Amino acid sequence: MLGGMAAALGRRRPNFVFLMADDHAAYVLGADGNPRARTPHLDRLAREGTRFSAHYCNSPVCTPSRQSLLTGQMPHSAGVTLLATPLREDQPTLARQFQKAGYTTAVFGKMHFNRPATPGLHGFHHVYTEDVLNRQWKAAVQPKPVNARVKTKPLPWKPFKDPARIWLNADHLPYPAASGEMRAEYQIRQAGEFLEQHRNDPFALWVSFLEPHSPFDFPIEYRGRFAPASFAAPQIGPEDAARIPLVFRGLTESDAQGIAAAYYTSVEYLDHNIGRVLRRLRELRLDEGTMVVYLADHGYDLGQHGRFEKHCGYEPALRVPLLMRYPGRIRQGAVANFTEHVDVPATIVDLMGLEPLPVMHGRSLRPYLEGKHMEGRSHIFSEYLENEEACVRDRRWKCIYCSGRRARQDGYATDRPTPGRYSLLYDLKADPGEFHDVSGQQQEMVASMRRMMLARFRATHPEAAREPQGSVEETLDWYLRPRA
Repeated sequence: MLGGMAAALGRRRPNFVFLMADDHAAYVLGADGNPRARTPHLDRLAREGTRFSAHYCNSPVCTPSRQSLLTGQMPHSAGVTLLATPLREDQPTLARQFQKAGYTTAVFGKMHFNRPATPGLHGFHHVYTEDVLNRQWKAAVQPKPVNARVKTKPLPWKPFKDPARIWLNADHLPYPAASGEMRAEYQIRQAGEFLEQHRNDPFALWVSFLEPHSPFDFPIEYRGRFAPASFAAPQIGPEDAARIPLVFRGLTESDAQGIAAAYYTSVEYLDHNIGRVLRRLRELRLDEGTMVVYLADHGYDLGQHGRFEKHCGYEPALRVPLLMRYPGRIRQGAVANFTEHVDVPATIVDLMGLEPLPVMHGRSLRPYLEGKHMEGRSHIFSEYLENEEACVRDRRWKCIYCSGRRARQDGYATDRPTPGRYSLLYDLKADPGEFHDVSGQQQEMVASMRRMMLARFRATHPEAAREPQGSVEETLDWYLRPRA
């Protein structure tokens, strides 16, 4: 099944490395056309493989998105729709499919499993998730005192307890440690040891970084890399005021500039660490026989619409990088057609010759990767069930629908915690910034896009057979309930 690649490797099965970032939006990437972003290693990965420039997450929040990627199912099907929900231990996963094929599996980093790490968890032989890594890092690495003249960020990080400008690092301060003492560097050393120990065995390795998630960590050597004044605070639209979460209302334009500088610095540090993993593959002469996938769990708003978060249906929160490199097997170039997170597991099992996952809601992107014709998606779908909200978009239109009946518990409440049912419609051709809701003038388009949402739920929801009778809106409200 592995054809020419297996022959080129002397019949050895190819390896697999999955690199993931936390909150890395697609627009903060040099390969995406952003000259300000300092991402040389990711840009090289994009040049050496395939970059999907219109790739979208199926949920703009960590846990549902990550477990959807691991299971190949939409979040509502995987049973993980809220941040704190653990993935059921009996769910099929990509790691289990690799295990069945004889691979040694390992994970180093943030996975949001929301349960203690144990050997074999979710199909990983070696489990060094955030709880284990934090504990081992603190025991193994004792950062030297930082020069008193170097201002660093306060510890511990206290989101929603400290003022927003503090936990969002508006002063763009470094973590109080040198580069070699950072948690990410310890994580890479551990992953590198795994690679060396298993260089002669087929392996599947996940390396999942915490960067650039707030408070946008970077070491003291990276301080001052970006001048806050060089960033323009994003425009706030005429309809945004009432929808801006209360927690962000006190942020100033200067704060927004400082937060952007911190975020871009953390992305640069992330890129440095991605480069270290890729360099270790080359040093061990494993890069030619390894499929590498890079993406983020979701994107991030850096002041767009007055938000510094994800948890919404705006473009910066939904569109994420997706890069794939598989020497000798996939083409070099970019794909502009719509793709979704659920397509990634389907593609991996296809290209790696694994047994398909029992439930796969995505489609393999292999034809794109091989330069063949493939009928593209007509639209993308994403859901944020903490707010009982979903959205669909095609090349011109985007519709965000919300039941408006759930008081959200994520810390991003607005003036109206339960505003009642509403739809927003944006003409992305005329209004790419999503500033003007035209739902009142385009009611037929709103109705059409609501039906598209409903069709996706019906095709993927495990409780679809129990769908109650009612209007499209009433039925959507039923599907949008979090069932985690």
